Amino acid sequence: MEPVLHVDKIYKNFDGTVALDNFSVKVQAASITGIIGPNGAGKTTLFNVITGFLPPDSGSIQYNGQLLVGLPPYKIARHGIIRTFQQLRLITRLPVLDNILLAFQNQAGERLRNIFTFSRLIKIQEQANRKKTQELLDSLGIRDKENALVEDLSYGQQKMVSLLCCLAAGAKVVLLDEPVAGVNPEIINIILDMIRKLPEQGVTVILIEHNMDAIMRVCDNLIFMDQGKKIAEGDPEMVRNNPAVIEAYLE
Repeated sequence: MEPVLHVDKIYKNFDGTVALDNFSVKVQAASITGIIGPNGAGKTTLFNVITGFLPPDSGSIQYNGQLLVGLPPYKIARHGIIRTFQQLRLITRLPVLDNILLAFQNQAGERLRNIFTFSRLIKIQEQANRKKTQELLDSLGIRDKENALVEDLSYGQQKMVSLLCCLAAGAKVVLLDEPVAGVNPEIINIILDMIRKLPEQGVTVILIEHNMDAIMRVCDNLIFMDQGKKIAEGDPEMVRNNPAVIEAYLE
């Protein structure tokens, strides 16, 4: 089976420091791949390269056979490759509902001429987006927070909103950078339950996480990185018990 995302021999150097050292991975559609490794292993750099925020020095990235290297982030996002960040990029002075509504792509109301010629279409689309947003909020049990300012939410609830923004944007491949870090156990369970259900909706998930319990609960495939290299890949239990992983990260 052809992978939905193929990262092939990506190399990235920052002023003599190798962040990605000929890193390769094939990600199957509707799967959940976890990436673990110590700080500085190159995990977030990998996300930045896949999503176009950093250009690789060499190597290629293909999504359903289409080359991504050289495309700006917004064009990669339009293909359905959407990510979260460690520092949540939410508009904290706006309500939750508005943050999610802003994530929808290709909104007719974004074009000035459409305001005058397609006002009915804009209204119908806005109503559909609002309904979808409320359904997303329901899925995480935070519909009652739709009119709350993001800054008034707990950190865990803000992470929920960040994930919902990815889904509202039409994510086909979602890259989650530490989705449950710093979150209380109750909200961790809610977030992991949603992540586990995403492949059923045709969404492929790649996540960076230090919480090994979370990794073991949701991932089909696990990659251990260190110093920009892939040290081990495979079944999560197998990777967790790899001697190199235990020595470098888990103990």
